[in-house]
Amino acid sequence: MNSIRATFLAVSALALLGTTAAQAESYEGVHAPASALDRSAVQTEAVRAAAARDQNVVRGSRGAETVAVSQARAGVQAEAVRTAAAPDQNVSSGSRVNSRVVSTMRNPVDVRAEARARSANAAQ
Repeated sequence: MNSIRATFLAVSALALLGTTAAQAESYEGVHAPASALDRSAVQTEAVRAAAARDQNVVRGSRGAETVAVSQARAGVQAEAVRTAAAPDQNVSSGSRVNSRVVSTMRNPVDVRAEARARSANAAQ
């Protein structure tokens, strides 16, 4: 029984020592504020922000937000039509175990475009 008590006391003492050491920290005083703006610039910015119109309005309540357009509408629509008409659009390499998808069918949109180009060349 004595050895169990001695072990328990030793472990308790080590635990107490560990918690005391973990709580110790050094005091480095008050840190100086690091700012790129001086006091008058911050005050001017605060006054401007406080006077801003509709600053507490929920986003989207003023109507639809503008979107930056990166492509022409006709190009996006043509790409969507071509993708929707693709014969193997729902087939992926994960459809079958150890398979590769090799498109053997031509896209109908491409076939129609080539036919139009041929008929236009023949008419000239």
